Amino acid sequence: MKKIYTFFLLIAVSTAVVTAQNKDTKKADQLYDKLAYTDAAKAYQKLIKKGKGSRYVFAQLGNSFYNLNDTKKAESYYRRVVKGRKVKPEVIYNYAQSLKANGKISDYNTNMQRYADLAPNDSRAKEFMKDPNYLPKLMEEQPRYEAKSMKEINTEYSEFGGTVIGKDFYFSSARNTTRKKYQWDEQPFLDIYVAKDVGGTIKNADLLGGEVNGKYHEGNVAITADGKRMYFDSNDFYKGKYDKSAEGINQVNLFYAELIDGEWKGIQSVPFNSSEHSTGHPALSPDGNTLYFSSDMPGGEGGSDIYMVTVGKDGSLGTPKNVGPRINTEGTESFPFIDSVGNLYFSSDGHAGLGLLDVFYATPGRGYPFVEPTNLGAGVNSDKDDFAYKWNTATMTGYVSSNRSGGAGSDDIYMISELEIPCVVTMNITVVDEYTKKPISGARVDFYDKMENKLSTKTSGTNGNVTFLATCDKAHEVQAVVPSYESNAIDVAAANDETVTGTIELRPIEEIIVDDQVVLNPILFDYNKHNIKPQAAFELDKLVAIMQKYPNMVIAAGSHTDSRGKDQYNLDLSESRAQSTVQYVISKGIDASRITGKGYGETQPAVACGSNCSDEEHQKNRRSEFIIVER
Repeated sequence: MKKIYTFFLLIAVSTAVVTAQNKDTKKADQLYDKLAYTDAAKAYQKLIKKGKGSRYVFAQLGNSFYNLNDTKKAESYYRRVVKGRKVKPEVIYNYAQSLKANGKISDYNTNMQRYADLAPNDSRAKEFMKDPNYLPKLMEEQPRYEAKSMKEINTEYSEFGGTVIGKDFYFSSARNTTRKKYQWDEQPFLDIYVAKDVGGTIKNADLLGGEVNGKYHEGNVAITADGKRMYFDSNDFYKGKYDKSAEGINQVNLFYAELIDGEWKGIQSVPFNSSEHSTGHPALSPDGNTLYFSSDMPGGEGGSDIYMVTVGKDGSLGTPKNVGPRINTEGTESFPFIDSVGNLYFSSDGHAGLGLLDVFYATPGRGYPFVEPTNLGAGVNSDKDDFAYKWNTATMTGYVSSNRSGGAGSDDIYMISELEIPCVVTMNITVVDEYTKKPISGARVDFYDKMENKLSTKTSGTNGNVTFLATCDKAHEVQAVVPSYESNAIDVAAANDETVTGTIELRPIEEIIVDDQVVLNPILFDYNKHNIKPQAAFELDKLVAIMQKYPNMVIAAGSHTDSRGKDQYNLDLSESRAQSTVQYVISKGIDASRITGKGYGETQPAVACGSNCSDEEHQKNRRSEFIIVER
């Protein structure tokens, strides 16, 4: 079910492909325009059953399910639209976001690239193009936080928020089933609740008393340090008047109430409210002198932006100021929160994230409100929506709201705590041409420990780079494979809690042809064994690559043993090794008629050391050779 808080995301943007409304779609369009997305989706689906489906209808269905957070259905309907021509960039963007939420990272990248081509000046496109492969990197980062569901609070309905004042825990919920249902997602309207911290457990939630909860939605809460004033957002229903915009939308507005005789009373509207735009998500600076909020008021960067406004000593509010393009994008920025040292936390779908809405933080800047934001990573963030983040710098704990998988309802509140971070080394590896030094994209880069266990495989980007995370104090090997190059590997020494760099230089594949042989590094076998080890496979892949490049090449593989063991046994062992070599090459797609193998036992040693061979000399004698029979 759609996260009900999205009503407070302050967006009224059309993402239809074309203006194709007609008498057939009139009823569905009216429901859609009223934000009744559940009923609108049903009405559009009825049109399809009647054979009246069109790109416009499919686009509206995609938009409806996207707003209802059913990204699987949204993907299905968007897919039928994006294949056509003249598709609006925002449809491509929503389709890409749906793909990301559904775990289809490659398709997400493809469609974000298409979006960037269509809207190159959009800040979201620019952010993506800075690092098109950011998502796998972000997913692999070591989580710094752990999220635990607040089971005493969460229900099958939507819960979000988490403002703590003393022992009181304020949040918003749609659990009040006596309330009228909201057309967007057929859940009851939101109310503000207050629970108690009982021995470290938040529980015993009750409906907030006083005048704050009314007939419609009440959502986010910010309370002054002295506990005397509460800012909250609600539908534009003030003093008995229910206002709508020119488009017929009842906006979200920001209000405040005073604590009088133990109850919140005397509700007042802030001076910058309007029936033509929304204002919500209040947050206060530690000194109480600045109020932060989200709004889609004119003059912003995108769908909704974060603003700040001064609070006078008498409680009066000044003129709102946009916090600027470092924070705000063409997308949605919402749910600001300021911790005790002045750091800003907020949710955004415009900055590079793991899911739909991700939580970011930014420290105060010099000469501007905040620096470039940083994603809080997995734990706080998921592949879905994560928002309403709060953080206590004293206890190093906080709260996040999310509609991630495994929750009790559509949105749930999670308690956040820091994890003990293990020592991790970041390895930045670059693959280049040995002669031109130019980066090689599309290389398969394999990451091994020293026990020859493959830990990870990645593909180098346009700059030839890949990044691996490794455990401290352990050495590793990194191999790079490209069809037109000779494979190569480097050793990465053990390091401790730092970033290390390495470069793998690759030679053109032709250089392994020397006279009438394909010369590889030794194909090494363990003593008394004939199985293909990872090191051997790495070398044999070079032979496969050269045979793929020269389809008429025929190879005779010869296998040799050391002098330990009986002659006949060694002859049989070498024959087994030769056949293992041949079978490996055939398994990679080379026709069996193009490679033969023969075992020579100990009859042709590489090092004639007789019965006085060292271990190293024995290993050199255990080898394979590759003679070019035909080119």
